[in-house]
Amino acid sequence: MPTPSPPSPSGTPPTPASSTPPLRKQRDYRLLWTARTTSITGSEVSKLAVPLTAVTSLAASPAEMGLLTAAASVPALLIGLQAGAIADRLTRHRPLMIATELVSCVAASAVPLAWWLGVLTIPLLLAVAFTIGAAGVLFRAASFPHLAAVVSPDQRTAAMAGLNASYSVASVGGPGLAGALVHLLSAPIAVLAEALTFLASALLLRSIRTPERAEPAPSRGMWRDVAEGLRVGVTHPVLRALLGAGVTINFFAMTYTAIHMLYMINTLGIPHGLIGALVALSGLGGVLGAWATTRLAKRYGEERVMLFSVLLFPIEILAVGLLAGPLWWKLTVLALMGTATGGIVVAYATCMSAIALRVTAPELRGRVNATMTFAVQGVMAVGGITGGLLAELIGLRPVIIVSAAGIALSAVWIWTSPLRTASRAPHAQRG
Repeated sequence: MPTPSPPSPSGTPPTPASSTPPLRKQRDYRLLWTARTTSITGSEVSKLAVPLTAVTSLAASPAEMGLLTAAASVPALLIGLQAGAIADRLTRHRPLMIATELVSCVAASAVPLAWWLGVLTIPLLLAVAFTIGAAGVLFRAASFPHLAAVVSPDQRTAAMAGLNASYSVASVGGPGLAGALVHLLSAPIAVLAEALTFLASALLLRSIRTPERAEPAPSRGMWRDVAEGLRVGVTHPVLRALLGAGVTINFFAMTYTAIHMLYMINTLGIPHGLIGALVALSGLGGVLGAWATTRLAKRYGEERVMLFSVLLFPIEILAVGLLAGPLWWKLTVLALMGTATGGIVVAYATCMSAIALRVTAPELRGRVNATMTFAVQGVMAVGGITGGLLAELIGLRPVIIVSAAGIALSAVWIWTSPLRTASRAPHAQRG
């Protein structure tokens, strides 16, 4: 006799899986997925268009380019934790999501407008990058609990996989679209495409009909609320494992990323024009990974998928660090490893998000998600600096090997946590 599904975190009985239509047939989830994919694609365009605008239109110095790169990530460190506290105080999260997309639209529109008026400056680009970054922090804090309102508990893993796949879709199409727009319209006008994607996302989100009935968390003051999210993140055994593994992975991933391009070009001799194609293959792997993760998690459970996907994380970086031989062999290995890793990353991220959503009390979801985002963003900056400095001391290839070994340590967090015990239980009994 099948074990009945547990009540949903909001306290309402879940819809039986047999009567719940597939996500692709659910209008509101399709709107949510399309909104995210559209917005992220626009952001991929701006990753090329904004720096090109600074270089070609404003003759930016290396220091100014560094500031421009940092401006988009600084808001996560400044307001990331507070954003989670704000999200947990809301009864409806969608209005905040729409508002942040509209703010981002206005900010991005300022770039082509200022260029057309002849008043575009580096400080204005910095302000735009910071504003869009801050709006994105608030959006992510609200979108995590909002998903629980749109999707039934038994479909959240599939929903997470779909949303993670949107990043992969954007990484495949975004760079090519950006290059075409910059070539045809010029870099400042290409930024207008980002503004339009934010506007389209806001309109799509506004069309969602699912009502939200979140129970706002009682507030004891901003900093006490923030501290509560931090406390839960580091004391809950499952969340602590997810947080520790995430910090470990992202620190060493950024040490690798910091010198990856130099290594590919200077050490492996990969032609410049093929690097974009390799990145696109990773995105394609992410799309395939999302499709596979939904089916694997349904059959084996999210915990088991996570346990084995974390073991595979270092393989690509280790292969890159040991790679030698003719160009055709290098390209073959890089293509296969990049595609596989794209799928592995999506599988891990999907299961991590689904488990975190399931084990976190509804009134703490915003703060727990913000705590994880804050830690990951902060450690990425440190990892990038470490990778660059370490390469100066020991060389590029040794840093690649160190990065692979460091990422392998993330498995210790996952395999020594309650996730390992939960993976042995029958899937239907976990919740």
